[in-house]
Parts: sequence; C-alpha cells; structure tokens
Amino acid sequence: MGNDPKSEPPLFFTKPADAVVESGATIAYPSNTSNFHHEVELVIAIGTGGSNINEASALSHVWGYGVGVDLTRRDRQAEAKKAGTPWDTAKGFDHSAPISALTPAAAAGDAANARIWIKINGETRQDANTHDMIWSLPEIIAALSRWWELKPGDLIFTGSPSGVSPLNPGDFIECGVDRLAPLTFSIAR
Repeated sequence: MGNDPKSEPPLFFTKPADAVVESGATIAYPSNTSNFHHEVELVIAIGTGGSNINEASALSHVWGYGVGVDLTRRDRQAEAKKAGTPWDTAKGFDHSAPISALTPAAAAGDAANARIWIKINGETRQDANTHDMIWSLPEIIAALSRWWELKPGDLIFTGSPSGVSPLNPGDFIECGVDRLAPLTFSIAR
C-alpha cells in the first residue's frame, strides 16, 4: 500500500483536527473538486509520545487502532504533484478524515495482519490485508517520529490498498479492519 516499495522514504502529510469525522456521520461533498476519492486505511492511535523512536520499541507507543478513510480531492492532488507544491488543499480539508471508534491495542489482535476493506453502496471497492503494506507499522512510527515529536492522541493513517475510486453525492460508505470497530458514513446529496 503506498508508492514504489522501499525506493524512497515514506511520504507524510497532515490533516487538521477538524478533518476528523465520527462513524455514522453525513458529510458534504467538498467544494473545489470534481474528482473526490476514498482511501481506506488502518489508523494508529499513539498512547505514549516520543521523538526518534526506534522500530524495536515503536509498537509500545501505540494505544490502539481504528479504521479511517483518507478523503482526497484527487484533481487538486494531481495539480499539486505536477507543480511540486504541498498537498494541503487535496488532503487537509474539513471533514476529510472519517474514523471509527478506537480499539485498544490489547483487544485489536494482530493489526499488522488483518483484512481491510471498503464498500460503496454495498459494492466492494478495496479488499486487502494490512500485511501487504509497503511500510510496517514500526517503520511508519519510527520514520514519522524522526520528523515530528509524537504526542498521545496523535492519529497516524498508514496507507491504502489498491482500488481507490471516486465518491458521489448520496453514496453510503462502510469499511472495516478485522477485530476493529467498523466505520460507516455517507456523502450528502
């Protein structure tokens, strides 16, 4: 899940706090796009912060896991990539990060080896296993902590499997990761 395997370091971007949307919500189709996509992702919830975390201890910093959807203005992302500019308008807009209730790590089982899926109006669009991610959970946490100090409550979206596709007004979205609380939301008409 992600870009070319291991050829470059992981790519990170941020979403503001008002991007987070609870399960069951109805969100507006965003302005300034005609190509609005979903990307289902495993979400890591940090419980113990730190900087320069090593991979061997990275999972000890995890409080729990959730299911998230990185909503993306794909047309704005393509423009930003072409211009070599930040992806803020493509990724960091209001209500662009629906997320399920968080499941404590002790109850989540092996989140690094779990089915991850999304259905739009009952049709499966993405269906994979988290063990197919390009970057392991410890690698993601360690790499991110070299750029920013992680704090309790930080949420890390980990990357999406193939099958991302457009969303439209009126769509109903349901998604999950094995053993985690499910996520549902809809796009307003």
